Amino acid sequence: MSANISTTTSGEAAPLEIHDLTVAYQKKPVLWGVDVTVPKGNLVGIVGPNGAGKSTLIKAAMGLLPVSSGWVKVFGTPLKENFRRVGYVPQRESVDWDFPVNVMDLVLMGRYGHLGVFQRPTKRDREIAKECLDKVKMLPYANRQIANLSGGQQQRVFLARALAQEADLYFMDEPFAGVDAATEAAIIELLHELKSKGKTLLVVHHDLPTARNYFDMLLLLNMRVVAFGPTEEVFTYELLQKTYGGRLTILSEVAEAVRTKT
Repeated sequence: MSANISTTTSGEAAPLEIHDLTVAYQKKPVLWGVDVTVPKGNLVGIVGPNGAGKSTLIKAAMGLLPVSSGWVKVFGTPLKENFRRVGYVPQRESVDWDFPVNVMDLVLMGRYGHLGVFQRPTKRDREIAKECLDKVKMLPYANRQIANLSGGQQQRVFLARALAQEADLYFMDEPFAGVDAATEAAIIELLHELKSKGKTLLVVHHDLPTARNYFDMLLLLNMRVVAFGPTEEVFTYELLQKTYGGRLTILSEVAEAVRTKT
């Protein structure tokens, strides 16, 4: 299956286009020749084994990591020209939870792209932040320090910050990791709501059993793009085996379910 999908039939530039992207750590490639064009309004799961480069891919696309070759375009232009249209939810493990900031101030950070230089958040910015916290059921915690929240609550706050950005393209790095079932259900409901509004979302995900149900497109990655397309076409035993290799046998229930389906 080709790794490329054409741009929108209306001629509008794709939300995300990655061409020949290679990323190396200490001269050792961790991503190699990635070519992907993501059409608008899709919820895309990025799946693959540990060390496959999933987080590296979205960090490189966000300009958070240097690349060895290739380029990334967001809505037809370099990311720096469209940064306001991009939202980001990092891995919880990468966040300094001891940083002295409360929930409301953290969510207001999502509004900075809409403010001028040295401009303070306006009343409207605070209203938007409150609406976003209310949407993730965290408004009662607005004045609490982020360090004093549970893992699921912290993840909800970062989702609220991303919502406050009012972005068109979202990158989310394992938003379901370490959260309780209620938070996971709330997150997936929110992602589908954003998709219904025409937003495009790329989500790093590690749980194969739920990947088939959560996403309408999948990017199978193992340093290179193994396959990219609609979930019902990509979630096959052959392609998953190619992505995970012998490690797929550990996931016996998933493997058997996919094999039976196909």
